[in-house]
Amino acid sequence: MELCLILYLPANGAYFVTYEYIQEQAKRLTGSNEVSMAATLLAGGSSGISYWIVGMPADVLKSRLQTSPPGYYKHGIRSAFKDLMKKEGPMALYRGISAVMIRAFPANAACFFGIELVNKAFNKIAPNF
Repeated sequence: MELCLILYLPANGAYFVTYEYIQEQAKRLTGSNEVSMAATLLAGGSSGISYWIVGMPADVLKSRLQTSPPGYYKHGIRSAFKDLMKKEGPMALYRGISAVMIRAFPANAACFFGIELVNKAFNKIAPNF
């Protein structure tokens, strides 16, 4: 349970804060309450990048725990962290980040594009719902 909180709370916080911040800045710059699809794509893609910048270390530790033999890390994530720092150093927390970043921007841009597209369609169908 503690590992899930360490991974998902800060990363999701960064994810949604980044998305909302970029959306609000787009509104401020255009002086409109409507956000362009380009701004939505930028906000969505950037939110994916920020998610993984924050969440990658915990995800690496989670993967180490899941792939290690039972009982290898006697104190869970703390043991995995100490072992990783001792043997590989702090940069090991971001091992694989380049592949994750290549996927993060387009995947999350598309995700938020779809969400906003559906929201606009629903608002046209049932504006007061």
